[in-house]
Amino acid sequence: MTPDHPIFSRWPARHPDRLQLFSLPTPNGVKVGIMLEETGLAYEPHRIDITANESHDPAFLSLNPNGKIPAIYDPDGPGGRPLALFESGAILIYLADKTGKFLPADPGARYETIQWLMWQMGGVGPMFGQVGFFNKFAGKAYEDKRPLQRYANESARLLSVLDQRLAGRDWVMGADYTIADISLLGWVRNLITFYEARELVGFDRFLHVRAWLDRGLARPAAQRGLQVTAA
Repeated sequence: MTPDHPIFSRWPARHPDRLQLFSLPTPNGVKVGIMLEETGLAYEPHRIDITANESHDPAFLSLNPNGKIPAIYDPDGPGGRPLALFESGAILIYLADKTGKFLPADPGARYETIQWLMWQMGGVGPMFGQVGFFNKFAGKAYEDKRPLQRYANESARLLSVLDQRLAGRDWVMGADYTIADISLLGWVRNLITFYEARELVGFDRFLHVRAWLDRGLARPAAQRGLQVTAA
């Protein structure tokens, strides 16, 4: 039976009993793909082509009025009731709570993990994204290079914060891989690959970040998650 939500008028569910993911493999989109692959939850992916403005289709806006990916629809949400959810950070917390994975049960460690997730959401994502705009996309043509330098400097500062945090740690929270790591992997990867900013931010000097990125990307679930909704 098709779930009773307008999103399915445009993107029908073939497996309505599964969690439905609406996404694209952007740095924010891959967070949820990686998380779903890591947790082993059954899900059905739907590719939302933002270059074709599909995220502003009325059906998608019924799921996320902000018109951004990713978003999910869980037919088996809290209390067995369906839940529609957007914002990648909120989705990561929800999936961690749903599965009991990648978010510590201890209250102090839980909030510390969420702290680093919010740091990614409020700092790393916006700053790295601006570097991408000014270094590779439309902003590249701007004669005034001060905006690019401003965002490159701030991105380098953020990488330094992460590098210090990872000194003596395998993962952001220490021995345990968490949603803090999942939220960051796609952004750090994108900065030095798709955004072509490796030299611009001096990435290779951040030895702990480099080792962490290699560890994270070597995880089979991360490799699979990076490809969810890619085609």
